[in-house]
Amino acid sequence: MKQLDTCLTIVFPRALEENLVDHLLDHPEYAAGFTTMQVEGHGQAVARHSIEEEVRGRARRVQIQVVLNGEDARALITHLKTALPSKEIAYWMMPVIEFGRFA
Repeated sequence: MKQLDTCLTIVFPRALEENLVDHLLDHPEYAAGFTTMQVEGHGQAVARHSIEEEVRGRARRVQIQVVLNGEDARALITHLKTALPSKEIAYWMMPVIEFGRFA
């Protein structure tokens, strides 16, 4: 089993959620499991798509987190950049010190 040493976080507009989740589900070789959550994006680089988001000053986004092997994380990002090229999809990777289950 590969070492799960990287946490990949991807943040994107809600309109892309089904497409991005489908890509992850179609490629379990990259991500055997992942977590999704609703978040809000802040800042000048965040595109706001509705009047509500303009008024509130923040944009509704979805965040996916995947704990996986570092090489697989880079391969997954390469795949997603080709399949879903968008300036509105942001990502970052962080080291994972330990990953496990309670049972």
